[in-house]
Amino acid sequence: MASIRIRERITGGVTYTVTWRDGGPRTGKQESERFATEDEAKDFKSLVEGYGEKWPPGWVRGRGFVEPEAEATAVNPDHLFENFAPAYVDLLTGIEGSTKRKYHRLVREGMTPWFQGKTITDGPDSIGDADVKRWINALQAGDAAPHDAPGRKRKGYSGKTIRDHHGLLSAILHSATKGQTPLRQYNPCSDTKLPRKDDGDSEERTYLEHWEAGLILRHLAPDAVDLAQVLLGTGLRWGEVTALQVRDLDHVNGRPILRVSRTWKEDETGRRYTGPPKSVRSRRTLVLTPYLASILARAAQGKKKTGLLFTAREGGAWYPGTFRRLRWAPAIEAARAEGMLKEPRLHDTRHTHAAWLIARNVPLPAISARLGHESIQTTVDEYGHLLAILDEDLVAAVAFSMDAALTPVIPEGVRAALGLDAVGADC
Repeated sequence: MASIRIRERITGGVTYTVTWRDGGPRTGKQESERFATEDEAKDFKSLVEGYGEKWPPGWVRGRGFVEPEAEATAVNPDHLFENFAPAYVDLLTGIEGSTKRKYHRLVREGMTPWFQGKTITDGPDSIGDADVKRWINALQAGDAAPHDAPGRKRKGYSGKTIRDHHGLLSAILHSATKGQTPLRQYNPCSDTKLPRKDDGDSEERTYLEHWEAGLILRHLAPDAVDLAQVLLGTGLRWGEVTALQVRDLDHVNGRPILRVSRTWKEDETGRRYTGPPKSVRSRRTLVLTPYLASILARAAQGKKKTGLLFTAREGGAWYPGTFRRLRWAPAIEAARAEGMLKEPRLHDTRHTHAAWLIARNVPLPAISARLGHESIQTTVDEYGHLLAILDEDLVAAVAFSMDAALTPVIPEGVRAALGLDAVGADC
């Protein structure tokens, strides 16, 4: 905390010096301001403490508050959040266009309606700890923002979505603390307590039984059956399977294989193009069953090496929304009419593939490599819970142990050591 030191001048009189450590910690920079009277020193000490052991905004050392009204109106437009944040996203490097477009949407819809008119610099209109906390609570509760359009309704965000928003805001404000002349002294996001990733409702994965998958396939339109079978039989992501080309099919040691080397992406404008998969490990080679190989060979007939294996009726690449609306949804509706209770998404074919492999006791490292996960930890996090559900040996071991615990038989050696006879042991 700030303190006041009283010193006598050699020439006579007394000075009152307010001293403090910048920000409060002992390692903070030593700051001080001198006053002629004790009352002035006490007033300034209260200001320093009120601003978190920092210089009061607008105070000039040795001069006091200098034209605060003029300074308040002289805000650099580039330092307003609604201008600074989009500029920060524009300058990001090493990310895909679709990610940059997503960040712009997070800023536009999930941040600016709360922080419009606020500055990223230190000062009375700066974004502070309380502003960040109120924002987090509003996102979680689905409350309207101060600058929302009239009548706009919001829904509460999941824990993961809130963490995504907070991570981007923290990066934006952290950038303002860097450089030779930082715009602010600290990042107000640094001490925010966030909801857990799994807080709130989330869309659960659906794992299909074999008969359910067969029922869906039976109700799919003819031009969608082969694509759905490859999704179920390989665990490929939608963007990967619809970007497959004839040249991706090959044989190694007489066995048919499939190389995954590209996926569909989007640039900042939403234009689609093919590029490298999600990660380095997503570039992978899959061994195919003879049946899957025959499906892909049939899809490759009459096409050039760079031709897409799976195309829409018009000949171009399938769009996920179009396939979902015109092919997948009608098949799910028909399957449910025949007794299937689940409502699987397209991406659940990938989860189903992993579950089928686990059910056949395929080792997790092999499953991780086949799915193209960045690390085996991702596979454990995604599907580790299925090991306990599907492992019959584990269930049998637990059942045996519980049966033994519920019907105890004391061994003869233990009975003798405890001095128990047959009657005592039965009691």
